[in-house]
Amino acid sequence: MLLAERSRLALWLPVGLGIGIALYFALAREPAGGAILSLLVVAGGALAWIARAPHGLAARVLGGGTAALALGFVAAWAATHRQPPLPDLPRRATMVMGRVASVSVLPPRDGAAGDGALSVDLADARLEDPVDDGMPSLRRTLRLRLRPDDPAGLSPGMVVRVRAMLRPPMPPAWPGGPDRQRRAWFDGTAGGGYALARVQRVQAGPAPAHGTLETLREAILARILHVLPPDRAGVAAAVLTGSAAPMPQADRDAFADAGLAHLLAVAGLHLGIVMGVTMAVVRLLLACSEHASLFWPCRQVAALAGLAAGAAYVVLTGQHLPALRGLTMAALVVLALVTGRRALSMRGLAVGATLLLLTGPEDVMETPLQMSLAAVMALAAGFEAARPALRRLVLDGGWWRRGGAHVAHLALASLLAGGATVPVVMAHFGTLQPWFLLANLLAVPLMAMWILPAGLLAVLLMPLGLEAVALVPMGWGIGVVLDLARAVSGWPAARIMVPAMPGWALAAWLLGLCWTCLWTRHWRRAGVAPMAVALLAPFLVTPPDLLVAADGRAVAVRDGGVLRVGPHPGADRVVEADWRQALALPIASLSSDDGRVACRDGLCRLAGGQVVLRLSGTAAPDCAGVALLVVPGGEGAGCPGVATIDGLSLWQSGAQAVYLRPDGPRVVTDRAVRGARPWVMGPGQHGMPTLPLAKAE
Repeated sequence: MLLAERSRLALWLPVGLGIGIALYFALAREPAGGAILSLLVVAGGALAWIARAPHGLAARVLGGGTAALALGFVAAWAATHRQPPLPDLPRRATMVMGRVASVSVLPPRDGAAGDGALSVDLADARLEDPVDDGMPSLRRTLRLRLRPDDPAGLSPGMVVRVRAMLRPPMPPAWPGGPDRQRRAWFDGTAGGGYALARVQRVQAGPAPAHGTLETLREAILARILHVLPPDRAGVAAAVLTGSAAPMPQADRDAFADAGLAHLLAVAGLHLGIVMGVTMAVVRLLLACSEHASLFWPCRQVAALAGLAAGAAYVVLTGQHLPALRGLTMAALVVLALVTGRRALSMRGLAVGATLLLLTGPEDVMETPLQMSLAAVMALAAGFEAARPALRRLVLDGGWWRRGGAHVAHLALASLLAGGATVPVVMAHFGTLQPWFLLANLLAVPLMAMWILPAGLLAVLLMPLGLEAVALVPMGWGIGVVLDLARAVSGWPAARIMVPAMPGWALAAWLLGLCWTCLWTRHWRRAGVAPMAVALLAPFLVTPPDLLVAADGRAVAVRDGGVLRVGPHPGADRVVEADWRQALALPIASLSSDDGRVACRDGLCRLAGGQVVLRLSGTAAPDCAGVALLVVPGGEGAGCPGVATIDGLSLWQSGAQAVYLRPDGPRVVTDRAVRGARPWVMGPGQHGMPTLPLAKAE
């Protein structure tokens, strides 16, 4: 049976790499150097086995699988240890001097049009305070939000000084929640903060190519805002410059609720449209020349021109990682066209996925790569299986059948890509958009055939001052998509909140999807079982009954269909948003006496008095029958011999979750889930000091 599928065995190479990478990130502590060396020896032995018996089934399956797992694990370990440590940032107002690496416009906070606030990334930053004065500059970038009234015209390469409040990357709001520290470790950021005063320019600095691109993006954005209203200008800016900051927050939410948020993020869809339009135009122009048609390889020339246009588009829109990954895949497609191979194939997807996993193994844990690979794999496998039926639909019949084939192509593409990524969206964003298929069926053709081609023409006409000729029709198309997003987002159950999906469920979905897509024989149907389990997992897993933030500023209690937060709701909006997303429950105040919680004089009792929360005051609780005492803001004195969650335990173990069971409460800590990894800061969430250490240390 495996011999019958021998041509598909190579497709499992990136799957093995991904499993090896996931195993590394699932560890509770860093592996020793001897373990890494052993894995390299195992991988070398497995590759030698394959080289000795390249056609042997055992060598290809067992040797290839072992080598892929080992290489994925080692690649993740190497990527981790290439990063500099997270620095210990001061917890007070500090003067910061650094070189501007990039400037971006922040989305509005109040739902109105852009408020003008900027975000600046500072490289080679120095902290000018008594402790860090004269110490080496930070090896990571700082991201600061500037004051909205700051008129400083910043550009990359400029050296600036600003007084700011800094903070390290936030730990997870609950055990198993989004790990911003791991993301910052691999992104090269040290932390963030906000400016307390206006920025002071210290040195103008050179004008590198990146600065020129920033200036070009600002000029394009200014032309767009001059011609189009803010709502339509936001969409146009998103697809032409990579920033949707001018777009009102209400329209962002409408796009998200309608399942159209991917239209605002420059990625493979936009890159494919740009390359497709360029290839079509170049092919048409070459066809107008008899000499070129007869003697030139027009198809290959058009493909190379499309790749060049795609690369220019990626650079113009900010070189975001999803777009760069899409450009890598597009380069493989163009290589196949130039060499006469099939452009879109599962083997080409396997080659591209292998390159992406080896060059950026940390992206396996992030949403963009999971969604991209799941969508492309489902599209390739789905159209591979449906190709005979679609071909018959085109060849047998008149023009109306060919039109029906185009509609079937669009519907199938939306169903495959959207269906494959639905659990990924559920796992990372806690939402489900049931109407995404209909919305994408109408919006994606408009983006491909009308909006983005008109936008590219507008960019080409901007040097002549004629951009309005193309921007106005582009605005008409954007208006149709905006009306569609607003209408669909207002339909019943347009956005359903779902509880957080556990990590094993997401892994089961992705492995089941791989099993279904990568095989061709009847046993591929077995992949449906783990996929079904993964979809049901969020509703079958018992959620925590009590959540305590890592800094002790907030506590949440699950009270039926409401999440009650105290002692001061709204004190930490980021943490509360993570809790709301994890449990899919609305937020209410903890000062209520109904339901499972009874509060009086700063003391709250749960589970019939087994759990006591001391939120405020100094009143000592009645310890009779108490199994757990929660004092998030101070010391747990008052109940000797009783398990306690207090400021010290939070300082040591991070955020904590409590599960109320018949045999007593069970406490799960963030440190127990994440373990001791390089990106997990020590007690108190402090990083590495910036001052040079002694040799003995």
